[in-house]
Amino acid sequence: MRIDVKQASELLRQQDNILILAHENPDGDTLGCAYALCRALHNLNKKARVACADKTPHIFDFIPRGVEVQDFEEQFIVSVDIADMSLLGDEEYAAQYRERIDLCVDHHGSNSMTAKYICMEEEPEAAACAETVLLIIRELGAPIDEIIARCIYVGITTDTGCFRYSNTTSRSLRMAADMVDVGLNTGKINKLTFETRTKTYTALETLALSSMKMFFDGKCAVIKITQDMYEKSGSDESETHPITAIPRQIEGVLVGAAIKETKDGATYKISVRTNAPANAANICAKMGGGGHRRAAGCALKGRTLEEVYETLINAIGEELEQALKETGE
Repeated sequence: MRIDVKQASELLRQQDNILILAHENPDGDTLGCAYALCRALHNLNKKARVACADKTPHIFDFIPRGVEVQDFEEQFIVSVDIADMSLLGDEEYAAQYRERIDLCVDHHGSNSMTAKYICMEEEPEAAACAETVLLIIRELGAPIDEIIARCIYVGITTDTGCFRYSNTTSRSLRMAADMVDVGLNTGKINKLTFETRTKTYTALETLALSSMKMFFDGKCAVIKITQDMYEKSGSDESETHPITAIPRQIEGVLVGAAIKETKDGATYKISVRTNAPANAANICAKMGGGGHRRAAGCALKGRTLEEVYETLINAIGEELEQALKETGE
């Protein structure tokens, strides 16, 4: 059942012992949403805690700081920034919650979650799930302290590329400004989030870039990240987020993609980033995934790397042909 922000806040106001789920391989938006909401509920004297299938990436270690870790048996489960059940985590982890999610708060147009209640804004579409979470927190009447402001700011800046992406709206900027007014050290936060890289990440990026292949007369760039690369670099999947954005940054590229091998060796996660007129959500929908126009993802199982390349390139080719035809380019 679809509900609005006011109804979602009222639902939360009636509950206690609330578990908040972030998606696997967590980014700044899902973590910012989860810990902001958790802190807000604590400020209302409710019990709440955050859970995630994967560890928090090193660059986001500062997000949970100051949020108390509480122990209780959950009675109400909320998912944030999760558009599909497959994004909860591996099968064993997801099985704990698949049929138990009470409230899903999200901002992906491709959302296919099975939850009792789903809260998504129609107009305007939120650039980050953190925008919707902030509206819920405001409806709850919870005081917005520095911890909540920090979490919301990171969520918004992460999904807007620090306001560089085309999904940035005037509301995104206003909400971020409101968080700054609470007293954030945005210079420090931006440096940690967008400019600080570990040595292991740098080694992984070098290996990933060496795998880059170009297609469609330079309109598409694809990199791969394998388990062997993780082993050689000392890195892991938690550090791949910045890498997935690199192919799209190349001059003339309309579609950038990263193919990431998982530990089981039989599943490949695909991250797609696009420039206009290409639509990342359309590409990933062809492979059972989804997301936004400029950023989307999917997973392909039971295929060799060569088969994954073929499937991905075919999907990208179809989207490029249609998009360029529609725009006359």
